[in-house]
Order: sequence, then structure tokens, then C-alpha cells
Amino acid sequence: MDYTINRMIPDTGIDDVDARVRKALGDHGFGVLTEIDVKATMKKKLDVEMPAYRILGACNPKMAHQAIGIEPRVGAMLPCNVILREVGGGVEVSAIEPVASMQAIENAELTAVAGEVRDLLAKAVAAV
Repeated sequence: MDYTINRMIPDTGIDDVDARVRKALGDHGFGVLTEIDVKATMKKKLDVEMPAYRILGACNPKMAHQAIGIEPRVGAMLPCNVILREVGGGVEVSAIEPVASMQAIENAELTAVAGEVRDLLAKAVAAV
């Protein structure tokens, strides 16, 4: 099973894709709770250069509330990370595949919620 939902956005920069991802996530019920600029962090901490790479921590409050109600410790696996990374010819967007990430928890009810989240994330990634 793939562990990410992927889409390549050709011939565009990371800032443009970032704005498009945030809009698509918002249109599908997600907000961005956290942002990590991995490129800047690696430069600051290790003094190494790398292509642009961002991690957005996306959360759908309704689905997160439902999941926490089913399995209170699931918060250790939240939010749903979405990465944007500069690659040759454009920017790749990759969102966590929630069903794959929840396989560590044996709970059919939680797996069903993860499937709903996966469908929403896949629609958001497709809409970028």
C-alpha cells in the first residue's frame, strides 16, 4: 500500500503551489495547523543546501474529533502531513495516506474514519 497520495505540479514554483494547496485543503474542510520549512531548517541547523521542501500539518477538525473519540491516543499520529517539494520540472505534492498510517492501530471504526479522511485528502490533492 502506498503511504502517500501524490501529484506533480509541473512548471511552477513552491510558493504558488503552497497557496494552491492551502486553498484546496480549506475547500475540503482542512486547516493548516503547522508549517515546517525543511530547507531553511537544514540550512540553519546543518549548514546544508537542499531544494525547497515544506511540511504542512493539515487538520480536519470534524474528522480529528471523531478519530480521537474512537481512539484517544490517535492524536500522536495527527495532524495529516502534506509535503511540498521542489523536484525537476515543478513541485510534487504528497499527502499522508491515512489508512496506511492507521494500520498500526487495530480498530475497524478508526480505519473507516481514516478512509473518509483519505478520500477528502485525495480530492484536495487532485484540486491543486
